[in-house]
Amino acid sequence: MNPTDRILTGVALMIGFCIFAPLIDVASKLAAQEVPVGVVTLGRFVVQGALMAPVVALMGLSFRLTPRTLGLTTLRAVMAIVSTYCFVAAVKVMPIADALAIVFVEPFIILLIGKLVLSEQVGPRRLAASVVGFGGSLLVIQPSFAAFGAIALFPLGTAVSFAVYMLITRHLSREMHPVPMQFHTAIVAGLLCLPILTLGHSVGEPSLNFVAPEGIFWLWCFCVGLAATVSHMAMTYALKFAPSATLAPLHYLEIVTATLFGYLFFSDFPDLLTWVGVSVIVGSGLYVIHRERQVARAARLTLDPPAPELR
Repeated sequence: MNPTDRILTGVALMIGFCIFAPLIDVASKLAAQEVPVGVVTLGRFVVQGALMAPVVALMGLSFRLTPRTLGLTTLRAVMAIVSTYCFVAAVKVMPIADALAIVFVEPFIILLIGKLVLSEQVGPRRLAASVVGFGGSLLVIQPSFAAFGAIALFPLGTAVSFAVYMLITRHLSREMHPVPMQFHTAIVAGLLCLPILTLGHSVGEPSLNFVAPEGIFWLWCFCVGLAATVSHMAMTYALKFAPSATLAPLHYLEIVTATLFGYLFFSDFPDLLTWVGVSVIVGSGLYVIHRERQVARAARLTLDPPAPELR
């Protein structure tokens, strides 16, 4: 496979991610109409772990965890639980596209965490774009908050927890293959969900009540895990074939497919203010990606300047 074919394969897989990822939200919204949010969250990880186990075995990859990778995997699993729970709770009542638009502030949160917590170099232009992008999310949150109350803030919980999840993934990927990483995260997250649901049931929290699905809702819960497995495998291998700088802009296609599925399954369609907010978020995000490319290119040129006759 030549380099061009590899990039095209990566692009195709990323588009596949953008198609399958909103199906997680569709299945979650369908399941959460009758199944407690905590049980839908547990179901995702149980199914994902069960589907990933034979993949790890067939690929001949190790199931072993060192104490360090176990610790990072546990943190990653906690963030995955919070991210999933918040988003399922949101889409239970909110249109999928509205909730997803708010979650798309996650790249800006990663930048801010990198700047404030990890002391990474982040220029004023990217910080300004982050502020503008967050302002776009407020355009989406405001009408949603008026319509649905505090639940409209739950996608922000998803954005923050998923940003931390991605930062942990960045460190963990240096020590673990991404396929067993997904398997172990799913298993650890599923195990952690059990005491959370037990505690929620004992204190009478409805969203954490341990109630088994019935009828068609078994299928919807299974589809949450299936769509999560397929979409995240697609993204994993997309990043193997093509640079993240090439794939990052394509991620915004997810808002298009999410809007389409929301309309087809639930007759939801974003209003004008939401579209304005989405446009601000996407525009700011694309600018951040552009600046990241420029910074990376400048760093490469500094480390490996071109020959004088090529300048």
